[in-house]
Amino acid sequence: MAAGGNLSGKVAVVTGASSGIGAASARLFAESGAKVVVGYNQGLDRAKAVVAALKGSGHTAMHLPLEDTAQIKKVAAAVQEQFGRCDVLVNSAGFTRMVAHGDLEALDDDLIDQVLTANVRGPFATIRAFAPMLKASGNGVIVNISSGAATAGTGSSIIYGASKAALNTMSMALARVLGPEIRVVVVAPGMVHTGFVPGRTEEMMHKAAMATPLKRPIEAEDVALAVIGCVTHLPHTTGSIISVDAGRHL
Repeated sequence: MAAGGNLSGKVAVVTGASSGIGAASARLFAESGAKVVVGYNQGLDRAKAVVAALKGSGHTAMHLPLEDTAQIKKVAAAVQEQFGRCDVLVNSAGFTRMVAHGDLEALDDDLIDQVLTANVRGPFATIRAFAPMLKASGNGVIVNISSGAATAGTGSSIIYGASKAALNTMSMALARVLGPEIRVVVVAPGMVHTGFVPGRTEEMMHKAAMATPLKRPIEAEDVALAVIGCVTHLPHTTGSIISVDAGRHL
């Protein structure tokens, strides 16, 4: 995809696009001329509202649950039928719950399985389903949304950081095997000022922002700018992790 920001005629599929980083990314893709598939799990009304607010026409919402591989395949077939192509896939959907790292008993097997299914198997299944279309595009881009927790061992729970570390490693392997037709880039935000983590307060987010060198909160839009930048302005970047963490890793 040529640098410059015009994605006219391209199709972008964004998972978890009914809110947060996914919704912000969908907006930027639409503003750049792409047709956008807003993938959602439970937020049908939110997804419809996102679609309605997108610039341009031809956008649609599709039910894209991370744990249901058969449904993911159906969505890929529907995108092929409706649009005839897919040029960009953003894996923004994810799942976590706050569990104190020291409370090993609270991190039960069911929660571990849920997080790993949503944050590792789900993105892989989605990439597997859309890879033929992305390859056919000849210049496809996959952007996986990770987290600084992957490298710092921090985050809402131990398994969340571990799941994002798995996503990082998986992205490197996929970048190797899917090139040259498809690039795979990871965008790793710090704590983003959204409602993604149940129970995370405004005070906690403010404190995290003030602990960074830039001392300002990271908004969903800031991460979305990195996502679209990977597509439009980093044509020689693949298998890399782009941090959007206000310098928190320092």
